[in-house]
Amino acid sequence: MQPLAIVFYERLMPGSQLVNRLQDLNYRVLAIDNAARLAATVHREMPLLLIADVASKGWINDAIKKVRDTEATSHIPIIAFAPDKATDLIAAAQAAGANLAVTESALGSHLTQMLEQALHVE
Repeated sequence: MQPLAIVFYERLMPGSQLVNRLQDLNYRVLAIDNAARLAATVHREMPLLLIADVASKGWINDAIKKVRDTEATSHIPIIAFAPDKATDLIAAAQAAGANLAVTESALGSHLTQMLEQALHVE
């Protein structure tokens, strides 16, 4: 059985590329484009991992915080990413509770290592 990764994105280029790369790594991927439904979807589907593009029009950091603050989903690793020059978005995602908050180029170049880091059990 393939592990499930939920990917939230509104920007087509980085989001669809990420979905394809995860599928190449044998993940089953559920793509979401509505920040308001993200926390409920994570709660219902219980993925192994959540990856979110925080350069969105929606309230994605509120959704990240809700996932992190809900007992049933608080254990799910969250990787947030934003455009390379959007350090404010990266900092806000960290404050909301993302395990890792990185730039698009870092995620693209080091996806496998970031997945390992996010999924590492202490």
